[in-house]
Order: sequence, then C-alpha cells, then structure tokens
Amino acid sequence: MSAQSTPVTLIDGKAFSVALVERVGAAVARLESAYGVKPGLAVVIVGEDPASQIYVRNKGETTLRAGMRSDTHRLSDTTSQEELLALIAQLNADAGIHGILVQLPLPAHIDASVVLDAISPDKDVDGFHVVNAGRLAVGLPGLAPCTPLGCLMLLKDQLGDLSGLNAVIVGRSNIVGKPMAQLLLGESCTVTVAHSRTRDLPEVCRRADILVAAVGRPEMIKGDWIKPGATVIDVGINRVPSADPVKAAEGKTRVVGDVAFKEAVEVAGRITPVPGGVGPMTIACLLANTYSAACRINNIQPEPLDA
Repeated sequence: MSAQSTPVTLIDGKAFSVALVERVGAAVARLESAYGVKPGLAVVIVGEDPASQIYVRNKGETTLRAGMRSDTHRLSDTTSQEELLALIAQLNADAGIHGILVQLPLPAHIDASVVLDAISPDKDVDGFHVVNAGRLAVGLPGLAPCTPLGCLMLLKDQLGDLSGLNAVIVGRSNIVGKPMAQLLLGESCTVTVAHSRTRDLPEVCRRADILVAAVGRPEMIKGDWIKPGATVIDVGINRVPSADPVKAAEGKTRVVGDVAFKEAVEVAGRITPVPGGVGPMTIACLLANTYSAACRINNIQPEPLDA
C-alpha cells in the first residue's frame, strides 16, 4: 500500500443530501407556482418491520419538507397480493400521485417482482421497473435507481467532468451495480463491472480512478486494492460485531462499509465514509425522482438539480 502525501477528502453525503432536498424544494415551489403541479409521492408498506417503519416515516417527513404531497399506505402483513396490486392500480390512476414506492421487503406470500412490475414506469421513482432499466441502458430519459443516482451526483460534485476516467464497480446487482455502470457510461467513463468471479480482483480495482464498492461484504476492499489518489464510493452497509470486545459480548454491533476504511484513507484521494456517505443520498434522490416524474408526466422540462 502506497501512502499519499496529501490528506484524503471525506465526501459528506449527509451535507450534500440536505442541500439537494433544499434544491428540490425550491424547484417544487416554482413548479407549483408556474404550472399548478404539486408533486405527490405515495409510499406503500406491508407489515410491521421496525426498520422499514422508521425508513418510511423519514421518507414522509422529508417529502413534506420539500413541499410535496406525501401519502403513506400502511397495510397489515395479512394483505393479499391481489389487494396490494389493486392499491397500486388505484395509485397508477391517481393524477395527484407522480411517484409510487413499495417498501421492501414484502411478506413471503407476496411476489415482489410482480408487485414492482405493476407500478407505472412513469411513476416508478425507485427506478426498478424493467422499462426504466431499458431507458437507462439506451440513454433515454427515465428514472434511475436512487442509490446509484446519488453516487453519480457525489462523483460529479467532487470531480466535475468524469469523461475518460476509468471506473470499476464491484458488484453487479440490478439495484446498484448495473445501473451504476450505465450512469457512468453516460458520463463517458471507461467502465468495468467486477464481481465474485472476477479474476485477480485486487489488480482490476487498482486500475480505477473511480472505485464503487457495492458487493455487500464487510471491509472486503483493502487499502492495497486502491490506486493512490482514486475516488472511492462505498455503497456497503454491513452490521458487524462491535470493535469493543465487551460490547461485542453484549451483542452490540457497528456499521461498516464494503471498504476497509482505515486502510483506504491512507491511499484514496476521496472517499465516502460509512455511515454518512452514500446512505443519506437515497431519500434525497427519491424526492428528485418524484419531482422529475411530476414534470415529465405533465410534459414539463425538469430543472437540473445538480449542485
């Protein structure tokens, strides 16, 4: 591992997300004033998962803070798939709702893929629908998944023009890895998607000017896998035992990313910490997508929301 002479820059996703929500709120106010359109987001949650309940509450509060309509539909864990699909059909037809999000995970008796495919692609603010994946792949306007969209915003804020940079993404999920690759291709990066079967993964990572870790394995990316001065975006959120043996024995945990942070800061030029990096961007980008969806549904050109 080669230590660098200049200190690493920690990318503050929390501060950026706060500023992004403020920009969305200002754009929403102008949209409503000029066209009488108030963006509306409907969130559907099935069951009583505590983490999901907290996340949904935060979404609702942030949506209202941005001046949008916020509807939350809380359904019991005995809700049938047919009942859930009927609600989605109702929301698809509601002219005052421009974004629909079904909180995952769903109860085992409901097929999540069927439910997500039932959401109108124009209101699919999670960006998971196959139509939006296709739009992203061929460069047409659409709704990109919130986490990779947030990563791209952070990268452009830090680096400006990304064209010509070598980007390596570790992870090939439909939620982060694949859409992240498409977004970076759209910025004219040279993109490599690596995964568990990539040969000599450390050497592939060392080529990256931009390294995105989205593999879901705690601290897998070591410091000597990183090119000196590279920008590292750590998407991982992994709960592991506390570093304090006493607290660990009590069952206490801590959150770490997919990158070995203490090693990485000795090499990287810029890096997102975990927590406080990519995580806060998700809800902010959800609101940005809802604003964009409201504009497109009403044939209005959305304002750019980049800083």
